[in-house]
Amino acid sequence: MKSILLLSLLVSFFALSAPLPASADQQPEMIAEKMATKFTRGVANTFTSLVELPKQTYLTGRDRGPVGYVIGPIKGVGMTLYRGIIGITEALFCMVPQPGYYDPMIDPPYVWQGWEPKRDTSQSITEEKKKGQEP
Repeated sequence: MKSILLLSLLVSFFALSAPLPASADQQPEMIAEKMATKFTRGVANTFTSLVELPKQTYLTGRDRGPVGYVIGPIKGVGMTLYRGIIGITEALFCMVPQPGYYDPMIDPPYVWQGWEPKRDTSQSITEEKKKGQEP
């Protein structure tokens, strides 16, 4: 009976003391900074979500040609609503370290990022295949 009591005390001690060293590494300044960054990102995304409409129109038109100018505004309306909702969510829940550890909930984190053209890797892939086929 004593051995079971001792074993249960020992297991509970290790189970309860294991998280303590992990929480000691967190510095309050870093946590507050990440919370403030998440709040700022949320407010910025809420107020700049309307920029998604011309952004998606431009990007889709650039990538798909004339058809993109029909599809782009539809994508823009969807992305405007999505970025706005994500911005409100990040601003309201800025103290919650989710997803990840105060990571952005949307990619790119801000509407003014992600305007660069997509990289065309199809040419380099075909060149590698040609090199692999040569004797």
